[in-house]
Amino acid sequence: MTSNDIHRYYNQGKEQGRLLAGSGQLEEARTREIVLRYLPAAPATVLDIGGGAGVYALWLARQGYEVHLVDLVPLHVEQALAASAQQPEHPIASARVGDAREVEFPDASADVVLLLGPLYHLHERDERLRVLREAYRLLKPSGTLIAAGISRFASLLDGLGQGFLADDKFATLVERDLHDGRHENPTSEPGYFTTAYFHYPTDLASELTEAGFQHETTLPVEGPMAFMPDFERFWNDAKLRERLLHMMRLIEHEPAMLATTGHLIAVGRK
Repeated sequence: MTSNDIHRYYNQGKEQGRLLAGSGQLEEARTREIVLRYLPAAPATVLDIGGGAGVYALWLARQGYEVHLVDLVPLHVEQALAASAQQPEHPIASARVGDAREVEFPDASADVVLLLGPLYHLHERDERLRVLREAYRLLKPSGTLIAAGISRFASLLDGLGQGFLADDKFATLVERDLHDGRHENPTSEPGYFTTAYFHYPTDLASELTEAGFQHETTLPVEGPMAFMPDFERFWNDAKLRERLLHMMRLIEHEPAMLATTGHLIAVGRK
């Protein structure tokens, strides 16, 4: 498996709408909620590195932030620029193709760096540290890093929730994930994701610290709620949706819950 697999996966164009359906809606709502807690007041400069099709960059621009998006996939950058043109009063400041390991912005140019994707796709710890150190370079003194990872247990939980574990190939994939976090999908089933690294719950904290950051917290994003078989019924009911979010807030600082989520967010300070 190579980076070509990652490009092939994202060139399907599905990332733009992924957070608009199913448990992706919970992922987006919780990510926004967590990000807002740690952002300085607008206006401030945000580098959204690995920002995909711009879901979070566009939202932050509407909140008054100066947002620059960088993504490895040209299609994502095109989608972000097209969407930005649809909100002319609050456009993103820029969008360009780039690699999170070497970002073409000057030192100390950002108040906040978002890494809500790049750490997903680097198997080697040295490469993930390279991305984190690059984020450290880009941040102003006392700047904030908000970095996401996929949980080591994500495919197991997803397999339980969606029945994928009935597939022998998926079961083999899960065993590999649990062993070393190196997720690979040798099948043609896009629902089994692409080449990725799944973090053990405590790994993000140690990686941030090794890169020079003061680790502030690591939080579960969706928690077990994303794997509910009747998730849509809850999410489509305003009262039940708020109940899910309230329950996540109640358990988000419980260390044991870091193991029962699809995604994790770690916050660090320069």
